[in-house]
Amino acid sequence: MSIAADIAPAEQTAAKAARIARFERWQPRINRSAGFFELIGFGWLVPLMRMATGDSVREQGGELWRQLGVPLLAIVLFLGMWAYLAPKVQTSLGALPGPVQVWEQAEHLWADHVAERDKERAFFERQEKRNADIKAKDPNAEVRMRPYTGKPTFIDQIFTSLKTVFTGFVFATIVAVPLGVLCGMFVTFNAAINPLVQIFKPVSPLAWLPLVTMVVSALYVSTDPMFPKSFLISAITVTLCSLWPTLINSAVGVASIDKDLINVGRVLRLSWPKKIVKLVLPSSLPLIFTGLRLSLGVGWMVLIAAEMLAQNPGLGKFVWDEFQNGSSASLAKIMVAVLAIGIIGFLLDRVMLALQASFTHGNTR
Repeated sequence: MSIAADIAPAEQTAAKAARIARFERWQPRINRSAGFFELIGFGWLVPLMRMATGDSVREQGGELWRQLGVPLLAIVLFLGMWAYLAPKVQTSLGALPGPVQVWEQAEHLWADHVAERDKERAFFERQEKRNADIKAKDPNAEVRMRPYTGKPTFIDQIFTSLKTVFTGFVFATIVAVPLGVLCGMFVTFNAAINPLVQIFKPVSPLAWLPLVTMVVSALYVSTDPMFPKSFLISAITVTLCSLWPTLINSAVGVASIDKDLINVGRVLRLSWPKKIVKLVLPSSLPLIFTGLRLSLGVGWMVLIAAEMLAQNPGLGKFVWDEFQNGSSASLAKIMVAVLAIGIIGFLLDRVMLALQASFTHGNTR
């Protein structure tokens, strides 16, 4: 009896020592990865990993509830209120669709996309078979592949919108960052640019769009254009509306650089290009990236209105076409588009946040 009594505490001590060793071995790794998981929106995995290594279940359970339980509860409550209130709102097209109807339309849109891709694949297979038969009869015969001209699906329109917003965002970045750097480095240049920024920054995309349409129609004249006019009109409108946050934050970031760094550049007799690359840009990158995140968010928001009016085949045109269609399923499809726009906007912000954390040092979140 005494031997068994002596063995049990020894086993407990060994198990406790093993738990402590596992905890000490894994905690530094979890701490290093915590920032990454929080960055990509999976911070709730950190409490689970800490509990698995023997950390306090009560403490980490509370953290898990805060990071995962509370958001999920809020989403469930939102869906419940939406499902309860939607049938009470009557429109000219019927009751406002609830979550179930919206999900059904999302499935239909995906099924339409799959069916359209099957049609496209069959279309090219028929052409390849026809061309093979022609070549078999006459090896010198000329054959050609006609492009598929089927209607763009909802998924296709999402990718069109992403292409448009990134084009406008790149143009805005190319213009805004150099201007912002010059504004931050030279007080006189900033005094000249600032009134223009304050005048044009609040202008709505609905005001820019007619001007951009006329300018593009006048200058972009080609029998074989590289890009459709509607695409350029939307992209340029996004550029004009989204460059201001980057310009302003770049100017503030450069102006707030420690003056000692500039003095170091003078002592080392660095040329202006080297001074900008070695000193100015690295020190101002956090604020520049903040401006880029804001610009991308503004561009994504502006894009929908631009596509509606320019009739560029993206999400904005999809919403407008469904509004004009007026079928019983149109409201649910519009809600699918609204949710897709919101989710994609969130993911774009996360991508920019990840890039900011990768290229800058310090607290970027």
